[in-house]
Amino acid sequence: MSGLTTEQQNVVDAPMVPLCVIACAGSGKTKTAVHRLVRMRCNLGAARGRVALLSFSNVAVNTFRKAYDDLASSLPSSPGRSRVDIDTLDGFITTHIVRPHGHRTMKSPRAAYLVTGNEAFLEGFKFPTSTFPQSIKALNLAFVNGKEVFFHVFNDQVNLVDDSVSRKLIARLGCTGAYTHDLGRYWAYRSLKEQPKLLAALARRYPHIVIDEAQDIGSVHQAILELLISAGSCVTLIGDPNQGIYDFAGADGKFLTNYHQRPGVQQHSLQKNFRSAPSIVDLANSLCGRGDVAERPAPTAPHGAFFIGYKRDQHRQVFTAFQVAMSAAGSDAKRSAILCRAKKQAGTMRGDDAPAGQGLVKAFAAAAVLRDRRQDFLKAFQRVAIAVVTLLDNAPNGLVSQITQPSSNPADRELRKVVWAFTRDKATGLPSSSLIADQEWHAQLLARIKVLLAKLESDFGFKQVANLGNKLTKKALPSTALTSAENLAHSDAKALRIDTVHKAKGESLDAVLYMATKEHAQALLDGVSTEVGRIGYVAATRARDLLWVAVPHNSLKDLRPQFLARGFKEVGAVATPVPGTKSMSGTGSRND
Repeated sequence: MSGLTTEQQNVVDAPMVPLCVIACAGSGKTKTAVHRLVRMRCNLGAARGRVALLSFSNVAVNTFRKAYDDLASSLPSSPGRSRVDIDTLDGFITTHIVRPHGHRTMKSPRAAYLVTGNEAFLEGFKFPTSTFPQSIKALNLAFVNGKEVFFHVFNDQVNLVDDSVSRKLIARLGCTGAYTHDLGRYWAYRSLKEQPKLLAALARRYPHIVIDEAQDIGSVHQAILELLISAGSCVTLIGDPNQGIYDFAGADGKFLTNYHQRPGVQQHSLQKNFRSAPSIVDLANSLCGRGDVAERPAPTAPHGAFFIGYKRDQHRQVFTAFQVAMSAAGSDAKRSAILCRAKKQAGTMRGDDAPAGQGLVKAFAAAAVLRDRRQDFLKAFQRVAIAVVTLLDNAPNGLVSQITQPSSNPADRELRKVVWAFTRDKATGLPSSSLIADQEWHAQLLARIKVLLAKLESDFGFKQVANLGNKLTKKALPSTALTSAENLAHSDAKALRIDTVHKAKGESLDAVLYMATKEHAQALLDGVSTEVGRIGYVAATRARDLLWVAVPHNSLKDLRPQFLARGFKEVGAVATPVPGTKSMSGTGSRND
């Protein structure tokens, strides 16, 4: 893809009007969006207005920023070239609305700050439900027929929350300056509605906004964008409605699908798939009813779409068989993944069982396991920060956010460095999870926490709580290591990543194993009319060369005919000993 296709060039060269671009999986949306961004910036010349390119993940944002820097570096230097902002949609809202201006609408004497939901003071912010009081963190907002509706989700069921109760609770929290992820959008919307000069200024500053993955725009995001559109911002949407997998957030894809019907909006489509082998593109077309075309020729190595049955507790055997198939296909383990529909399912397959211990010790144990087994330093750091703040006497509201969120305040940055260093360093900070938990690990944790708290008092003035030992009891810790050597081996860089489909959205992977229940597999085979079906579609379309769908063995009788009808081929049943390359024999014969 050194150049642009005719479809892509049409998008790039389109006039400076709102666009609705419906793009298939693997169609080069990133490249097209960045080239369009450069063209828009060139068309605007030295105009003072800025162009925003927004998406929904930090991975996508980093990709866009690098691509824009590379492409724009060849252009003549001018003031306008740097008048581009690339961020997540939530990041854009937070940076330009909530943090600098939200406090006025919130009636707070301090700048707005994000809470994680684990802060001690949030115990006083709960709303009643039919079962038990829920934390304000669980309170969500959606727009239904233009009306604000508050709800919470419990046991996968959506439950409405009284409007008056919700608004009073949100207002009371807002007076402290605090907001949750969901309520940040609420305050952004209200700030624009109640501060018309702010809305006018923001639309003037950003006359053009391009949104990637626009099928993920939720109802509150849409309400904010509608305000900007009404104030004069020209909004372009790029996305694939078949990849809309955030129904729970009110993102049903209709904003993108229907956008072209508005006066002045120009419609475009991208139908060439540069990612996947022809057989996988054909499968995707059969699932969603499109007629997209594979740009790549069929690989000479074994490739295509396969299904396999597994019995209970045979996950590892399936994983090993899949790795054998990957080797035959020439797939890179670092660019491949095992994907699941649900976070809990992915955690179970990774072995992310709840760590031992109780209270704050359990939180520190979880952080140690995240760091050592999954190499997830960020989540480990966030858990450590929450636990450490809980050990401080009268910690100020928002301290967790000050530690975990980027800040220009030198004191906040120094505090962040101290907690980050404690999280990372096994030798002097959070002990290694390979130590015996109730003896070595706990003893080292207690001693090192005391050193950390002493530093926080001497350098920052934070005093520790009384009865520290009672809060860091070794009760419920086992007489074994938190993480065994065998589990640590699975965190090796060569091990396959196990994640949710939502986390892999937007990625291009050499090989994908979709671990499905019967319900998930049936939804995949039924197409993209349901959210679970679209989740399966997203999993399938991540794959460049090799796609496996694993289903419970007892469902094969019902599902086998449907898999075969869709163009899948069956891999031999998994049993001990693990099948070798023989199970992949003939894989290229039907799907080449």
